[in-house]
Amino acid sequence: MLEQRIRQLRTERGINQKELGDAVGVSKQSVSNWENGNIMPSVDLLIRLADVFGVTTDYLLGRSEKRTLRVEGLTDLQITHLQLIADDLRGK
Repeated sequence: MLEQRIRQLRTERGINQKELGDAVGVSKQSVSNWENGNIMPSVDLLIRLADVFGVTTDYLLGRSEKRTLRVEGLTDLQITHLQLIADDLRGK
């Protein structure tokens, strides 16, 4: 599950393996190994990946289907606008 989530989130963001590796401080080869299920990232790297992607570690590990949206630094009004956009996308 982890390898699929990493690949999915990376491609959704339009970044390549090198760019993801640079973002978390590892080589392109490490990212490739994660995505191919050859090795698992350490706990520290798992946390960094979650931060880069704006998801929880539980989501990365397949323990939750919930994705989160980081809103630190946004005003209450901006957060409300994001909620309205999300509701609109859900068809509410």
